[in-house]
Amino acid sequence: MSDEVAAPAALSQYRDIDRADWARLAAGMTQPLAETEIVQLRGIGDRLDIDEVREVYLPLSRLLSLYAKSTKRLGEATSAFLQEEDTTTPFVVAVAGSVAVGKSTIARLLRELMSRWADTPRVELVTTDGFLYSNAELERRGLMDRKGFPESYDRRALIEFLTEVKSGAPEARAPFYSHMRYDIVPDAHVVVRRPDVVIVEGLNVLQPAATPNDVAVSDLFDFSVFVDADVEHIQKWYVDRFLALRKGSFSNPHSYFNVFAHLTDDEAETTAMGYWNDINMPNLVENVMPTKHRATLVLRKGADHSVERVSLRKL
Repeated sequence: MSDEVAAPAALSQYRDIDRADWARLAAGMTQPLAETEIVQLRGIGDRLDIDEVREVYLPLSRLLSLYAKSTKRLGEATSAFLQEEDTTTPFVVAVAGSVAVGKSTIARLLRELMSRWADTPRVELVTTDGFLYSNAELERRGLMDRKGFPESYDRRALIEFLTEVKSGAPEARAPFYSHMRYDIVPDAHVVVRRPDVVIVEGLNVLQPAATPNDVAVSDLFDFSVFVDADVEHIQKWYVDRFLALRKGSFSNPHSYFNVFAHLTDDEAETTAMGYWNDINMPNLVENVMPTKHRATLVLRKGADHSVERVSLRKL
């Protein structure tokens, strides 16, 4: 008889769920979006279709709605215990991940899906692009070539905005960013007035605090989603998107990137790879990927942009 003791099974703080098992959770749920609505929500390069919405994002939206409902009930119970008026604040969801991984599409989709559930009818979306320093300020700080890196954001302003949201302020204002201008629009704002849910989408929203005494942006989230994929897949999506934009919005004479509109395919691909290798891949590897373990839920995408696995943090 052997004296060897079997090694314990590897422990994880996440439930790892494959696509088929996750999709089964959608049984009995009504798909509220028409295919035309999905097309309007889909970003350039994303291959989002009605099956992906039904099998992946509909169950996710229901889970988020349940989390929001449970958090609200806990807030109400706490207020009752303290014998004070209910001061429950909006449920804040973060959507994080690399450039070109599809997080903006997912954030827009979750806003639409969550608003269809009875428990969360009022959902607002804010992107952290609005908290980038203006191009003039980035130039002054010598950070124009590091736009999207953590130091290119006005972290204090973002934390102040989220603090207002989570403190129950009647109104909170976020700056507005124009992708056409590639800059902050002066005196333009996204206004949030105590909705049920606020979705915050951005590259570096799960970054830890800069120092032990600082507040991390992620401290103000109730739930966070990280959109994950292999680096080589994201690189391809980035280049493909750049080539598509060259024929689309870059052709607008008012676009900041209009200078790229007349590049040949080879020139455009070389330019895109330059931006990828010099800016986006270093930011992904150094700053974005290391925050994946901080997320409540991870969506793992395959080469075709479809979600293959879901990892959900255990309670």
